[in-house]
Amino acid sequence: MRGTRSELPVVAWAAAYAAVRLAWAATGATVPLTPQVALPPAAHVALAALALLSAAACLAEPRARTPLSGGARGEGGGRAVMAVATGVLAVAVPVFGAGAVSLPLHLVTLLSGAGVESATGLAQVLLDAAGAVLLGRCWIVRRRHRAGVCVRCGGGHRYPGGGPLVRPAPSAATGRTRAAVFLLMCGVLPWAGVKTVWTLGGDALGVTARRWEEANAAAPGLARALASVGVDVTVLAAMLAIFLMLGLMYRWGVVFPRWTVLLAGVRVPRLLPLVPAWLVGAGLGAYGSVLTGYAALAGLGVLPAVRPSGGFTVAGLTWMIAFGGLAFAGLGIGLLVAARSYAARTRPFCGAPQGI
Repeated sequence: MRGTRSELPVVAWAAAYAAVRLAWAATGATVPLTPQVALPPAAHVALAALALLSAAACLAEPRARTPLSGGARGEGGGRAVMAVATGVLAVAVPVFGAGAVSLPLHLVTLLSGAGVESATGLAQVLLDAAGAVLLGRCWIVRRRHRAGVCVRCGGGHRYPGGGPLVRPAPSAATGRTRAAVFLLMCGVLPWAGVKTVWTLGGDALGVTARRWEEANAAAPGLARALASVGVDVTVLAAMLAIFLMLGLMYRWGVVFPRWTVLLAGVRVPRLLPLVPAWLVGAGLGAYGSVLTGYAALAGLGVLPAVRPSGGFTVAGLTWMIAFGGLAFAGLGIGLLVAARSYAARTRPFCGAPQGI
């Protein structure tokens, strides 16, 4: 595996990531961990070291080869290298994945026309997201090595090596998966309904449409233009997530449909819907779960009640947080469920080599 083309993107990412992090540490750049808290220089150095260590783990040449990977078993040293490399990646992937959790919020901000709140914050999220994807792929290969299955397709075929990769025929998700995803989509309805009522001039949760408009007077021009025709920009973003979910569940997400004209009949690149579904789904699911839990505990008096603002009462704002939590958690978990089905249905497998 050493020096193959598959590892070049990991090496390039690790070098760029480490250089950027060390530059931020040296210059004292403000890189937000939260809107109120900035990362200290020591954190940048630690993350740079983790990126380089992770790249080394991907480049480590295992001596132990499984029968299905076409080689002979090595000695214990090779297995130890594999175990350490897999352990490093098992730590690195969640760390960089957690760094990409706020990616959906950045996307909604950009979609609304509000611009970039923090250039370093956006750069950090994009770098972490790229690392999570690249290192996740390498981690999967390591696990397949250790499990004794084919490192290309994850199958347990008995012949060494493997023939050309074969893509399964396009198919839709099972009825059980579709039912689960549609149920999760319903979490959007209370949140989107309240925002639509305000946008159309109605009152909800004790807040009048006029008060809602005043609270959002500083919104970007695109958001105001959409609101003038009854469309809330965050609801529009939710509709895009639902569109992605539908594509992951149906055949038109595997092969471009006729309405795409120039691409009609062409196979959809497998990672094109999967990468945004994984990244956005994980971020939305985590964020929505936290909001839902907070609203429930605040409503029960276990946690301090949120301070009302924007014309809300305490009860009204608590309900709005709960609605937002249900919407984001539903969208995020729904994306992950649909992506899991899509990944399984579209996973290529090794065909039998010629002569077998």
